[in-house]
Amino acid sequence: MRFRQVSLLISWVALVLIGMQPASAKSDRGYLVVHVSPPQTYIYADGEPVVEANGHYIILTAGQHTINMYNYGYKPETRIVMIKAHKWWNIRVEMQPIPGMISGPWGCITLEGAPRAAVLLNGKDPAVFFVGHGDEFNNEWLWHQELVVPPGKHELTVEYLNSEPWTIPVDVQANQRVVVDAYKGVRKTVPWPRGQQLTEMPRFHAGIASAEVVVEKVKAEFAASTGQVNCGDSAHLKWSSTGAPETEINGTPVSASGEEAVQPKQSTDYKFRAAGPGGVYTSDATVNVNNSIQASLSVSPSEIHGEGASPQGTATVTWSAPNADSVSVDPLGSVGPSGSREVHVTPTKTSAGPVDENVMYILHASNACGGSDTRTATLHLTGGVMQAAANETALETKLNIDSIYFPTDWPTVKDPQSGLVPSQQSRVGEDASDFKKYLGHRPDATLILEAYCDVRGTVKYNQSLSERRAELVKNFLVQQGIPPEQIVTKAYGKTKQLDDKQVVDLAVQNPDATPEERRRMLRNIIIFQWANNRRVDIRLSTTGEISQRFYPFNSADLHVLLGVKEPTKGTASLK
Repeated sequence: MRFRQVSLLISWVALVLIGMQPASAKSDRGYLVVHVSPPQTYIYADGEPVVEANGHYIILTAGQHTINMYNYGYKPETRIVMIKAHKWWNIRVEMQPIPGMISGPWGCITLEGAPRAAVLLNGKDPAVFFVGHGDEFNNEWLWHQELVVPPGKHELTVEYLNSEPWTIPVDVQANQRVVVDAYKGVRKTVPWPRGQQLTEMPRFHAGIASAEVVVEKVKAEFAASTGQVNCGDSAHLKWSSTGAPETEINGTPVSASGEEAVQPKQSTDYKFRAAGPGGVYTSDATVNVNNSIQASLSVSPSEIHGEGASPQGTATVTWSAPNADSVSVDPLGSVGPSGSREVHVTPTKTSAGPVDENVMYILHASNACGGSDTRTATLHLTGGVMQAAANETALETKLNIDSIYFPTDWPTVKDPQSGLVPSQQSRVGEDASDFKKYLGHRPDATLILEAYCDVRGTVKYNQSLSERRAELVKNFLVQQGIPPEQIVTKAYGKTKQLDDKQVVDLAVQNPDATPEERRRMLRNIIIFQWANNRRVDIRLSTTGEISQRFYPFNSADLHVLLGVKEPTKGTASLK
């Protein structure tokens, strides 16, 4: 500080801040005084270097400003200030020291010709690379003002308000002092015997006319736990660093030391960077991802031979797809990465004759890393379908019967055996005859009666009404010779209603409905919606097929089912 006059008067220097303002704009300015410890702390305003805080105030335009404070060996501080024209603003800050001492070896840099400038080492971001200001490093006489650095090659940057930053490489050897003339270059390198006498040093020390900034060397380690993982598996990154204010992996900030589990979807190179005034450490670790899937699929036995009414057989499908996270087997659906499943197979052929068919099983396996594999296995069916099997299939087809429909509010509580109009009795009788024949082939078969009501009436009343309808159809079937234990009844009341769209769709599909009847239904959709919901559906247990819901438009007692006046010849009650 040989060119500096020490003064405690704030008015000693007035600095004009960022972006020179015309004289006419000076009336818009205010003043900022930063009271900070240590007082050598350097001030940046709105990202621009200004001056050290000691003995100075700053002139700022009116408005909001960001004030950053840096002093090597202390954590950076930031404050937001609101400056008013012609007013003074004071802020007080206590910088937080970074604990610990630093060991050598060291070299030294002396910087001349930049007393007010900020000095950065090995980078341009002051939050990471700031080491001090020029007035702290310009004297190696009686009072030592030194920038003490680890031996090696460094990049020295000097920046000051309204000036372009100036950068120069500096090669500093142990126990050597390099003298740099700011904005010119390295002037000389001389022995620095004092470096041999220094042991542990604090990062920052300043006296009345002396200052020492001792820069800690950046040291770091970085590694991955493994260089090869399967898709979905994890690797662990581990790192440690000292002397580095900035640490990052692949551009993302991380703590100075730590560990992290990573699960890459493709081979990835992880780059670790630890940076500070004491140097920049970089290292990388590559984790390769194996996305291959070596799948297998088999079926045992591979051939089944069957003869008879219903030739069938059992086989076991076994699969394995290591390193896959999505696996399916057609026609089984989604499965786990490995396993087996017993399958029961019957030929698709239903008519009598020889069987020679293949059942194909296809495995699809993939993972999130882009790997995939496909495998196939074939089960061969041989033998023959006897005539009995063909008869059974024909009966099952015939038993895709129509639902049974009821007039409004029938059967009643007083007369629970009434309500099946003649056309519906005829339907139930035909179904009973076919079902008795079917029982000769499938004695375990049952008929499931599912009864409904329209929406009119209370929930409780309609539930009872649907129970009476199911019971009435069951009794009629028993009278036709169907064992009662092979009939199951279910009552749903006014729930599960067919809406008007479903009713229209059913009418369009109904082979017995003429175009005129469909038009009549559309004109009276509410009546027909109620009528379609007053029914009993019949489900065959062995196939799960439910009866066809085709309303009996061509029945002679249609007017009774609909609950309208019986038409005379040439007229219609529903128009």
